[in-house]
Amino acid sequence: MQSLDVITFGEAMAMFMANQPGSLHEVNQFTRELAGAETNVAIGLARLGLRSGWVSKVGRDAFGTFIIERLKNENVDIESVLVDDHYPTGFQLKSKVIEGDPEVQYFRKGSAASHLSVDDFNEAYFKAAGHLHMTGIPLALSEQARAYAKHALSFMKKNGRSVSFDPNLRPSLWTSQEEMVEQTNIAAFQADYVFPGISEGEILTGFKNPRDIASFYLEMGVKLVVIKLGEEGAFYKTLNEEGTVSGFKVKEIIDTVGAGDGFAVGVISGLIENLSIKDAVLRGNAIGALAVQAPGDNDGYPTKEALLKYIENNLQGVK
Repeated sequence: MQSLDVITFGEAMAMFMANQPGSLHEVNQFTRELAGAETNVAIGLARLGLRSGWVSKVGRDAFGTFIIERLKNENVDIESVLVDDHYPTGFQLKSKVIEGDPEVQYFRKGSAASHLSVDDFNEAYFKAAGHLHMTGIPLALSEQARAYAKHALSFMKKNGRSVSFDPNLRPSLWTSQEEMVEQTNIAAFQADYVFPGISEGEILTGFKNPRDIASFYLEMGVKLVVIKLGEEGAFYKTLNEEGTVSGFKVKEIIDTVGAGDGFAVGVISGLIENLSIKDAVLRGNAIGALAVQAPGDNDGYPTKEALLKYIENNLQGVK
């Protein structure tokens, strides 16, 4: 089995993006794309030349085939993706906006991915990866998906692999905020690197200041916390160093979805390549900035060459 730099798992969906602004019920034409936080990360890493693998279940249907073919075309390893004969692939509708965040409606309940269970876990495949990136979304999909996520996390830690965790909070998938906070933090405490947004950090820790949010996780054994601050960039903290890296100036924001996943791509790839934490966060900010200037969730993710060129050409004003 080929070794992988990074492995991730979760739910992918077919996404139908409105071709014109307005309420979703008024839209007549949509463009089909791929959606999923973990597939975004896998695609972003593959475009940078890293070997990334994605694990999930899809239905034996047109959407499932679309997802598999799209990931193959992006050079993401899908050797451990399972095709389910009983449950469908989820999909979503996304509005087109002139400014602000788009409206998204999900059709994912009872999906194939929500039936991913510990029995589906492929030890050899996970052991072939040097790093695990996970989000809080599988924790919320179902009890069995949550058990799978916890098993994957403990397996990778037990085998000496590094783990990054993006809370990626989806309150609508949880029965209560209390459960969401408890279960998300259980996973976050086991990770080496945690990447919350500032508002997520406040929900999960009760603190508003980025330094306090970071300290909350560092005291629980996390090695590095990077907090996304939107246009302002990101704050990072370890036991030995901390700092804020400014964001890149963006003339026009087209779509904010996928920016956080792109940020994770930048930081993870930088850490794998042994960049300094500051330079890894800078790379995360750069991919996040590129992401918001493109319509699809991962359309703006760059190749390695394009990323380095963008950073070089836009460093002015970034500290």
